[in-house]
Amino acid sequence: MDVILTAGGVPVSEDPLFSYTQGKPKALLELGGKPMIQWTVDCLSAVKQVDTLVLVGLDDTVDVQFDGRLLRMESKDDMVSNIIAAAHLLLEKGNSSPQALVMASDIPTVKPAMVEWLIEQVQGTTNEITYTVVTKDVMEARFPGSHRSFIPLKDMQVCGGDVNAINIETIDYDNPIWRKLIDNRKNALKQAALLGLDTLLLILLRALTLKQLETRLSKRLGINGRVLVSPFAETAMDVDKPHQYEMIAADFRFTEVIGAVRGRY
Repeated sequence: MDVILTAGGVPVSEDPLFSYTQGKPKALLELGGKPMIQWTVDCLSAVKQVDTLVLVGLDDTVDVQFDGRLLRMESKDDMVSNIIAAAHLLLEKGNSSPQALVMASDIPTVKPAMVEWLIEQVQGTTNEITYTVVTKDVMEARFPGSHRSFIPLKDMQVCGGDVNAINIETIDYDNPIWRKLIDNRKNALKQAALLGLDTLLLILLRALTLKQLETRLSKRLGINGRVLVSPFAETAMDVDKPHQYEMIAADFRFTEVIGAVRGRY
């Protein structure tokens, strides 16, 4: 399976992360002695099912080490344009599977087993979009105080994941609703509003289950979509705010200390 990895985000002066990035891509923020993106790429290098990595937003002047086939692509105007262009590049260069993972580069705590789990879920399926979510209980247990945006459903509260999948051979790239959903990916209620006021009202009243939301989402988009609950908080723990960066940095320091202690005994 191939992976589209988006890394084109450059925080502007109004962005809370600008004081950390100083005009450089967010993907290059240092964590544990190397750029944040390299942790994500290292994870993908360790997944034997990953064939080609399309890296969006970082040119050859940025050293990124990947064990498989690496294709680079300049960043377009927005997230959807990046995904579409990367999908077309894979189709042009030869894709290994109709399904391709779409990942953000700012999830440095993701582990190979978490990616392998999603590959197993989507390999051989016909879904045009597989969108992952993580429950509030799972997220708060692993990253308390992460301040993710949750959708309150009848059976659970969920936030959007950053490791998803699309069928690059069958998806409708011109679907305007898909573009709006991705543009509003950081605001769960705005995403819900795009599905219709009735859906938004049912969500606010906690009258919809996740399965019912999946059905409404697929009908509204006119696609064969699937919403998948990921058991891994790391797949939804991206770095958008300074406190999230500090949380991840502390997590890396803790892991390093634990590793050093274990190495002594």
